[in-house]
Amino acid sequence: MQLTQYTDYSLRVLIYLAAHPERRVKISEIAEVYDISRNHLVKVVHQLSHNGWITTIRGKGGGMHLTFPPEQINIGTVIRQTEPHMNLLECFDKPNDKCAISSACALKHVLYQARKAFMRVLDDHTLADSLGSKQAELIQIFEKRPEKQQASAQ
Repeated sequence: MQLTQYTDYSLRVLIYLAAHPERRVKISEIAEVYDISRNHLVKVVHQLSHNGWITTIRGKGGGMHLTFPPEQINIGTVIRQTEPHMNLLECFDKPNDKCAISSACALKHVLYQARKAFMRVLDDHTLADSLGSKQAELIQIFEKRPEKQQASAQ
């Protein structure tokens, strides 16, 4: 199973915000740390805000922060909101299924079970679990990243 880049970026934004609960964070800061297009992140942040996971504040002194504590943000729920369909195979998308063996294939039922198990595991975890005992290490990585970019630009 492969999640989309959109979901990856959504989770990265949430992790970054969870690691910096004491302040508002700007999109450009996250874009720089992860070396991701700011334009991509604008779309991601808009959707995360629309879904209620983050609060954004415009203008001077603006930025964003988590709407809820990381312990209340369920990873499975976030992924369901960011993934368009979770289709593992063509046959999962009945209107576009052109597989010749689809009606007789038992493999898709195994894969349905696998997808269900995958989501069940994600449903058992929160954003806080993604930080775990590594929050201090994450912050160090986040702080070093811009220095490396500045040094390479000189």
